[in-house]
Amino acid sequence: MISALALISLWLGVIFVLLGALGLARFPDIYNRMQAATKCVTLGVCGIMLGVFLKTGFSALGIKALICALFILVTVPVSSHALARGSLIAGVKLWKGTVKDKFTEDRGGKSIIEEEK
Repeated sequence: MISALALISLWLGVIFVLLGALGLARFPDIYNRMQAATKCVTLGVCGIMLGVFLKTGFSALGIKALICALFILVTVPVSSHALARGSLIAGVKLWKGTVKDKFTEDRGGKSIIEEEK
């Protein structure tokens, strides 16, 4: 039973990582790509690490997998947030199809949505 759960977790992790890679290649601007990379890859890698833990149990490898999953859960969203905020402050434009720019509205400045050419 545990082995089946480990395989399901591993496959779900692989699927999430593949979807994150697809989003990274297909989305139009840095903010959308960052969202795809952060959410999908965090869930995917944590799923893979959970699968490794379920497969190996409380061995050295299983404990290391849990520690890696915890580290990824904490660091990836925080670093992505910092990168997105830094990009906004540096003036990297939002994609022209962006509907709303709450960051600029809240700061009272000029919109940074890319204009049609």
